[in-house]
Amino acid sequence: MFVKEFLKDKLRVKIYPSRQAMGLCAAQEAVAYIKGLLEVQPEVNIVFGAAPSQNELLAAVAASDLEWSRINAFHMDEYIGLQEDAPQGFGNFLRRAIFDKVPFRSVHFLNGQIDPQRACAEYTKLLTENPIDVVFMGIGENGHIAFNDPHVADFNDAEVVKVVNLDEKCRQQQVNDGCFATIEDVPTHAITLTIPTLCSAKRLFCVVPAPTKAWAVNETITGEVSEHCPASILRRHDAATLYVDRDSSSLLK
Repeated sequence: MFVKEFLKDKLRVKIYPSRQAMGLCAAQEAVAYIKGLLEVQPEVNIVFGAAPSQNELLAAVAASDLEWSRINAFHMDEYIGLQEDAPQGFGNFLRRAIFDKVPFRSVHFLNGQIDPQRACAEYTKLLTENPIDVVFMGIGENGHIAFNDPHVADFNDAEVVKVVNLDEKCRQQQVNDGCFATIEDVPTHAITLTIPTLCSAKRLFCVVPAPTKAWAVNETITGEVSEHCPASILRRHDAATLYVDRDSSSLLK
């Protein structure tokens, strides 16, 4: 179903004719992988990214026949200071997209309402006790993964979870995605899993549609592996796949 498949360093790249085909195929491969894990271990720990780019993937995964009672769900990043019921909150996005649709064994949210350092410490303990098996993720317009924007990204970060300030391009993306009316409405700080934490997972499924992501996809694949484009670290992971559509891959030669 995909137009083209190739390797760049260790990263497998798959290009699809449409956003729908991309999300569906990514979900099918993810479900098959998770079922394989459940044959050899009692539980699976999955980190979920929250963004419109993940809509097709999450819908297809939620509709699958996974044994949800053996799957623990974790949260990739969250704004600091939004109201608990704010629709833009990433935890609330994930509730609507998947967390409230299937009977997970457990769901663990990052808390953007309490002291940020306490939230980081509590989530660090949680992830240390529950090593990550799978990450569902995207790439930001500035090349970030989770909220590791270029100016705060660190491939050798000693922290598991940390507080970050968001760059202007990242905040503008939230407006471009229709989540906020103006950039002034977008929070300036967030809590995020760090890059080493994300890359500690056994398997990364990275889904990146839309023309607004063309620069980031091209830089991830053809640029140098550096914090200038944090997503470029995917090329060093032993089991990462990047799923893109015609729009997001339009700058690739």
